[in-house]
Amino acid sequence: MAAQIVARKSLQSARIVVVGAGPSGIAAATKLIEAGFRNVVILEAENRIGGRVYTVPFADNVVDLGAQWCHGEKNNAIYETLQQNGLDLVESTGRVYDDYKCIRSNKEVVGDDVAESLKSIAFNSIPERQEGLVEYEGSLGAYLTEKYWNEVDKLGPNVDRVVAKEFFENFKKFESSVEASDHLFEVSGRGHLEYWICEGDLLLNWRNKGFRTFLEVLLKSSVESPLGLLDARVLLNQRVVQIDRSNGQNIKVKCSNGTIVAADHVICTTSLGVLKETHASMFKPSLPSSKIRAIEGLKLGTVDKFFVEFKEPFGPSEWTGMCFLWLEDDLKRLRDSNLFWLESVFGFYRVSYQPRVLQGWIIGPHARHMETLTEDEVLEGILWLLRKFLTFNVPDPVHFKRTQWYSNVNFRGSYTFRTLLADELRTGAWDLATPLTDDKGQPLLQFAGEATHNHYYSTVHGAVESGWREAQRLIEFYKTIPSRL
Repeated sequence: MAAQIVARKSLQSARIVVVGAGPSGIAAATKLIEAGFRNVVILEAENRIGGRVYTVPFADNVVDLGAQWCHGEKNNAIYETLQQNGLDLVESTGRVYDDYKCIRSNKEVVGDDVAESLKSIAFNSIPERQEGLVEYEGSLGAYLTEKYWNEVDKLGPNVDRVVAKEFFENFKKFESSVEASDHLFEVSGRGHLEYWICEGDLLLNWRNKGFRTFLEVLLKSSVESPLGLLDARVLLNQRVVQIDRSNGQNIKVKCSNGTIVAADHVICTTSLGVLKETHASMFKPSLPSSKIRAIEGLKLGTVDKFFVEFKEPFGPSEWTGMCFLWLEDDLKRLRDSNLFWLESVFGFYRVSYQPRVLQGWIIGPHARHMETLTEDEVLEGILWLLRKFLTFNVPDPVHFKRTQWYSNVNFRGSYTFRTLLADELRTGAWDLATPLTDDKGQPLLQFAGEATHNHYYSTVHGAVESGWREAQRLIEFYKTIPSRL
């Protein structure tokens, strides 16, 4: 019996199942394989790898339907991995999301001086490391609103408060897209301080190759072997419906098509949205209350994109993008129409290496409603919006694509944020990340993914770090095996 235990508890024979082939799952699996583990398999619900990294062909090269930028440089696992490997794969996107035009629904373009003044006030109000938030118990929305209007008041008669209000309503949608919240009044102000911003350029694009190039780096993929280290280890179209650890170390992972895979360890990287929807039935026995509180308290929001390809580059060449400011009467009429969802389309911007493409953004409940419409209905609404605001001709596009992250049962949203409810429940990513072990401390069920990172939630570098974290947990555990047997 002792010989059997030793044989099973080894790098060569330990059975490890990773649920999900997104960045965290790929990071965990590749690190385990490089450490010497041999029995590693990934179960992926989709018919592709990548998770919320999803690069697809479009227009002149590719677009990213999911994660789009490498956010920062210093202490960013993605950027530093590229540097360590001598890979020059990213570059600055520039000021596309700074120099956009502000356009009112009466087709008036707000003067650059006024627009820049309001942008400066709004962006400088975002609490990155402001001491006022250390003991703050309110929402990010409440904090931002007070800061913004205090600064606007200092401008006195030099600013039109009607335009300032229109701009702020748009800015709140912009910032909600960063948080992935329905609105800023559900985002924890204090918790916002625990999100760490990596120093350096926050919008590093992947040139004309897309974010998938980083996954190829992790995989060490090649033309002959696209999956590289994970060749023959990824099972696609395997949606996990139950993880049964009731028999201790002999865990059974069941898929919707009837497939059952036995494991000694399971690393679960499913999205927070999937956990919210399925945790009661997915885990046997049930998860501990601390983990359930984290699943219920944190939130996976909805942020969707539109990609509109035109025959020629769109609009004035000096415009990097545009945001939409609604006059009150126009907004009332919009809300009474079947195009009400367009209220949450806050802007369109140029795309790096895609001169003929405009990229738009939509958030929250209106994004979820948009996902239920046909693609033709969505495009009709988008063209109506552009023609409502712009004075120049808006030609019919040659190609259109939109995302539907919430509707996809394998994601149920875009990325996570810390809510006021999480503060009230005294929970956070740390509870979600805590592994479930046996009475000897052996990890049985582990959790990874951006939602499990205390400081880099909502990012791919956070997802990658969490995958490495859980792989390292197993590596450290197996280092102690010989001495304990």
